[in-house]
Amino acid sequence: MAVTNHERIGKALELLRAGLGAFIEREFTSAYRDQAHAAALHIVGEDRQLLGKPIAAWDAAALLRLMWDAWNDIFRKTLGHAERSLVSELREVRNAWAHQGTFSSDDAYRAMDSAARLLSAVSSPQAEDIETMKMELLRVRFDEQVRGEKRKKSLGKVIESAAAESLKPWREVVTPHPDVASGRYQQAEFAADLWQVHLGQGTDEYRDPVEFFRRTYLTESLKQLLVDAVQRLSGSGGDPVVQLQTNFGGGKTHSMLALYHLFSGVAPSELAGMDAVMQEAGAKKLPKAQRVVPVARSSSAAIRAKAFLPPSCQASSPHSVRTTVPSGLVTGLPGEIRFPTSTTRRTFGSALTPTSCITASMPASSLGAVPENRW
Repeated sequence: MAVTNHERIGKALELLRAGLGAFIEREFTSAYRDQAHAAALHIVGEDRQLLGKPIAAWDAAALLRLMWDAWNDIFRKTLGHAERSLVSELREVRNAWAHQGTFSSDDAYRAMDSAARLLSAVSSPQAEDIETMKMELLRVRFDEQVRGEKRKKSLGKVIESAAAESLKPWREVVTPHPDVASGRYQQAEFAADLWQVHLGQGTDEYRDPVEFFRRTYLTESLKQLLVDAVQRLSGSGGDPVVQLQTNFGGGKTHSMLALYHLFSGVAPSELAGMDAVMQEAGAKKLPKAQRVVPVARSSSAAIRAKAFLPPSCQASSPHSVRTTVPSGLVTGLPGEIRFPTSTTRRTFGSALTPTSCITASMPASSLGAVPENRW
């Protein structure tokens, strides 16, 4: 049958009584001679249970109280402040034990350690017995910790086993797209290219406005960008310049494609998610806008960009692009999307109005070194 901590402390107090009794009786006899018993009773009070017993036979509570009350007269001569603190602590332990207090393993170990220290200070042989009890308690604690770790591991295996039995394989939960499952997937086909979309090339996922918005999840940021564009071009608010600042793969090109397709002429009712955009923008219909897509990827970028601009705004310089944008939008500039209105604004060092032309020039030496959508 397992020994409880309360029982361990009870046994330690009995060993403490046996060890302190002989020491205290010896010290009182040395100080009071034949009057030692009477002097001890006078200090602790006339307790009937102690009248016929020698000091060595008193219980632990009476002995500890006697040591505490007679400290200055008797025990200060042979013991120090540390031992006085141990006496005080052990009196509290004894009271808690007598009132059926609960003790943790740490509490029991500390109580036994304090008792062993006090007995060692008075050269009592019972100190070795308490040291043995301390080692036994440590062994029990270690065994409990090992069993606890084993229970945790076994419980974890049971949970993992139950989870493995209840969870379906991922291929049964999420069905791969046919081209992925068949091995025909080409990553390059899913790389957004604004210039190819403008030329009518690429896959339907990016080229067709209806299919693009059907496959696009409108995040809050993307939705707000579209709302601002509708409001700006409708003359009811919105920011004139939007800077797209994200890391590689953050969605800059996808955002510009969303703007490009939103103003493609397709009715918003045919584009998934655009009803909510129009409602939040407070617009009943989309304003007409001319879309400009300057893309600097090679030495002929400026020439390619000029190819789809109105003749009235084609610049004479082979490295410049000029266009009239009547209440329209420009996309593909250096991380920016600009929405001109009747208010004159400074853009690329020149004024931008509904009847003016935008001039975007680059040194010939830098053409071909600028990645897509960074002009």
